[in-house]
Amino acid sequence: MNVEDMILVSVDDHLIEPENMFDHHIPAAFKDRAPRVVKTATGAHYWEIEGIRAPGLGLNAVVGRPKDEYGWEPVAYDQVRKGCYDVHARIEDMNVNGVLGSICFSSFPGFSAQRFQTLKDKDLALAIVRAYNDWHIHDWCGAYPGRFIPLAHLPLWDPQLAADETIRTARLGARTIAFPENPAKLGMPSLHAPDWDVLWKACADHGVVISSHIGSSGNPPYASEESPIPAWITSMPMTISVAAADWMFAPMWRKFPSLRIALSEGGIGWIPYLLERADFTVMQHGAWTNMDLGGLKPSDIFRKHFITCFIDDAFGLKNRYDVGIDKITWECDYPHSDCIWPNSPEYLWNAVKDFPKEEIDKITHLNAMREFNFDPFAVLGRETCNVGALRAQAKHVSTEPKSRSGLNPLPDATRPVTSADVNKILGHV
Repeated sequence: MNVEDMILVSVDDHLIEPENMFDHHIPAAFKDRAPRVVKTATGAHYWEIEGIRAPGLGLNAVVGRPKDEYGWEPVAYDQVRKGCYDVHARIEDMNVNGVLGSICFSSFPGFSAQRFQTLKDKDLALAIVRAYNDWHIHDWCGAYPGRFIPLAHLPLWDPQLAADETIRTARLGARTIAFPENPAKLGMPSLHAPDWDVLWKACADHGVVISSHIGSSGNPPYASEESPIPAWITSMPMTISVAAADWMFAPMWRKFPSLRIALSEGGIGWIPYLLERADFTVMQHGAWTNMDLGGLKPSDIFRKHFITCFIDDAFGLKNRYDVGIDKITWECDYPHSDCIWPNSPEYLWNAVKDFPKEEIDKITHLNAMREFNFDPFAVLGRETCNVGALRAQAKHVSTEPKSRSGLNPLPDATRPVTSADVNKILGHV
């Protein structure tokens, strides 16, 4: 086996919503109030809903730029690769990167559609959520059968409506839903509240995976405003470990034994110690904490219900048996700055090349295909799905870094970029 033989299914990528996405899917009664793209005098684009700007149209979408421009956050469509918002160009960028399949999280709504949850007019909000899902399933994923795993957003302000939308979109082909790491932080019922049981039941009954992306409840606090931003970028994947512990001890797993959650963009190297610590905690503190897990250890719950996801994690891969090799999945993270495009296969191969082929296959695609009920081979034929075959279709695609002058320049080069600098950049439109 070599790098060209790998089959890559990414469980975490991102898209920038095209400005015409609501044209054909929003009901006529709401068309004049649908989200729209506005262009400022400075050339920046932003989405506007209920008169409120949604900054971050091209948040972190820096694939294809020289690395010294990564911090110039794009704020206009012409500052990003076309593959960010055009599905046909996206397929070409997937092909040249050797990536067969992809789950695409949203951008301007937030990873779990936080912007939609806070709209004042809930009838409008529901229409927008449904229109977004219809566009995503039919126009984005439906344009290339066998290449995408559809992800649905939900009206999370009402668990019953969320369950109804889960069922509706599952029937249309959605295989996963976006759900925040910590809904209580967004003013919703906590993971431990029975309010969500109707949603968990809908997911379990229809084989839908919960995808909980890092940052979906808001970014964790920086150490300080003066903290160099590499400190936050370093710890970013591991921030989901706190939420993972909360989910692990939550009650839904005993009620809905087939329910599963993916810790999207969370990495895997920290997991063995989390499980060790959780098991020790129950052993040492179970008598006084009244924690009833039905005779199971926390690690048992984790390995049955949790799907783990990594971009770069050589340490975690070396400890794959302690992580749980049957639940490890790979992520590309296109078009964000952690993405190694167009060299993702080579980067991953360096970490797995000494593994047995059957383990490489689990990590690169089989686990993802099983957990998300995704079968591209039935649509495309297995012989067309590996890195070599996909790249053969993309010889015309340019991968040369292209400078794209940004509207959010970094501070001067005489000091490290700080958290305050990035906060200022991300808030600008």
